[in-house]
Amino acid sequence: MEQVTDGLVLREVKVGEADKILTILSPQLGIINASARGSRRLKSKLFSGCGLFCYSEFTLSSGRNTWFVQQATVKRVFHGIGASVGGMALAAYLAELTSLLPLTEKEAPRQMRLLLNSLYLISEQKKPLWQIKAVYELRTMTLNGYMPQLLCCRDCHKYDGDGFLLEYQGGELLCRDCAARENKTPNLDQGSLKALRYICLMEDDQIFSFELKEKSIPFLCRVAEEYTIYQMERPVKSLGFYHSVQ
Repeated sequence: MEQVTDGLVLREVKVGEADKILTILSPQLGIINASARGSRRLKSKLFSGCGLFCYSEFTLSSGRNTWFVQQATVKRVFHGIGASVGGMALAAYLAELTSLLPLTEKEAPRQMRLLLNSLYLISEQKKPLWQIKAVYELRTMTLNGYMPQLLCCRDCHKYDGDGFLLEYQGGELLCRDCAARENKTPNLDQGSLKALRYICLMEDDQIFSFELKEKSIPFLCRVAEEYTIYQMERPVKSLGFYHSVQ
């Protein structure tokens, strides 16, 4: 049985002298592992299409416990990712985060578009890395059913103000006064709260189109990362490397 699908290579593991095991994000199949035999040889027909972060059309055959890559035709290579250590580290983090998601047929196509757009922005240096990272984290949580409750304060229903707390357990907002009654400290200022709502609620093609004042950036970045890691319930190893090169 053969399956033809577009796919993005999220991870590659060398096996033997010339083979690789690929982790691929497919809009039809979700996250799969596939053996690419001989793909490390320069003369292999699989060499170009099976590289890390390659977006290719794959022809796959199914084995007992895995897929096998029969053909791989390149559709897009993000050459600019390797132009900076920070860009490469962020791409690795986004890919690993994606590989840990329990994607279904419903989420996989939109997750694919989000990741492709993010890799393009990294490669072409169209947006700062912090913005790409925060948007990807928050939008990924939204697409996979973990969007925070962003309408208003859980207790007093206040909508706006300088100082809100996003609780990671439950994903609910508390205004400064309601947080203080529970001896908790706000982790969002007014600008970062507005950006948080924008990222989670806007249409897919607009989520990167916002500006944020310098003082609000640390609030958004910290909340996006900590909320994502809390919901994932497992470490993402490449995150440490990303922080080490910033």
